[in-house]
Amino acid sequence: MPIITIFPGTFCNEDIVLQEIIAHTGYRKVTDNDLTDEAARLSGIDASKISRAFVSRTSIFNKFTHEKERSIAYLKLALAEKLTGDDLLLSGFSGHLIPKAVSHVLRICLIADMNFRITLAAKAKGISDKEAAKWIHGQDEDCATWIHTLFSLSDPWNPSLYDMILPMNKTNTNDAIQLILNNLKKDVLLPTEQSRQTVEDFRLSAQVEVALANEGHQVGVSAENGAVTLTINKHVLMLSRLEQELKSIAGAVPGVKEIETCVGKDFHQSDIYRKFDFEVPSKVLLVDDEREFVQTLSERLLLRDMGSAVAFDGESALKLVHDEEPEVMILDLKMPGIDGIEVLRRVKETQPGIEVIILTGHGSEADRQTCMGLGAFAYLHKPVDIDVLSETLKQANEKIHSQKKKSGVS
Repeated sequence: MPIITIFPGTFCNEDIVLQEIIAHTGYRKVTDNDLTDEAARLSGIDASKISRAFVSRTSIFNKFTHEKERSIAYLKLALAEKLTGDDLLLSGFSGHLIPKAVSHVLRICLIADMNFRITLAAKAKGISDKEAAKWIHGQDEDCATWIHTLFSLSDPWNPSLYDMILPMNKTNTNDAIQLILNNLKKDVLLPTEQSRQTVEDFRLSAQVEVALANEGHQVGVSAENGAVTLTINKHVLMLSRLEQELKSIAGAVPGVKEIETCVGKDFHQSDIYRKFDFEVPSKVLLVDDEREFVQTLSERLLLRDMGSAVAFDGESALKLVHDEEPEVMILDLKMPGIDGIEVLRRVKETQPGIEVIILTGHGSEADRQTCMGLGAFAYLHKPVDIDVLSETLKQANEKIHSQKKKSGVS
């Protein structure tokens, strides 16, 4: 039987359609949450972190951590395992991860005009039309970002992505269900030997992508009958060395018969290829009101493959801690507004797993004792030797990963 994917706009009568299709076909429903849970099991990454791949806001640390790309790689692997079975109905974002080459898939989009959706949302949630509109726009922004991430398209309802687009404000739900059932019977959607091979190709490419991601690499991966192609889309100075490393990793994946590397369309752009280094922290938050100092420090850490974000006051730092969950903070004490000691106190109260390195030019011995008593990892004075700071950051990173291993969290 063909696979069904349904990508609905929020409040487009999707629940009714899904229930009736399952009732008529006996298909097994697979949701984004199902695949997120399976990806979490396969990766050891917390499911809440993987689910962030579906939201519009990407972490400011992502260009260093590749967390979103690694999450998508594991979602592909979880999905590929599901696709080996029949009678599947995938609801949500994940269906878009199925390659176009898998031909036994009926790809459906449910959408409606905004007034129709606002009316349904306001009634269902008991909110005003204005609140409903704001909420729906936020959901649509997530959809648009997801589609842009995968296909570089700005419109999540682009007709090129679907076999059927059903305007639910103009289509009776019973008629929509019947249209889906009628199309499901078409011979062109029946699984063939070739289309099932494309599922196996997808599974192999997902396995290779995960293997590469686990070694800190982010490249495009495709597979065909055991032949794997790796596409490098960011500029790298020592291309041959990178190609050799990628081939070594991919070649160890069972089922890979041959490997080819190539450069993609973005290879010659200014973005630099950076392998994620698990030995150093890549989510460092620098907090200091001396802008020139902190920006220079950020650049010097980047040369050592440590990605950082910058905050110039305590209030901004606390917001970034809440939104971005850095691994390590480098914190000055003397700042306008909320000072460093208070920032340290609040961070350790709410997120004690963040390691805080105090780096100050004005602190006293009493300040040092206070900070260490509050749980600071280290207390350093300006000017600091960058090698000393780098080593301290590595030690903090080792402590973080040791704690994660003990708790079984990735």
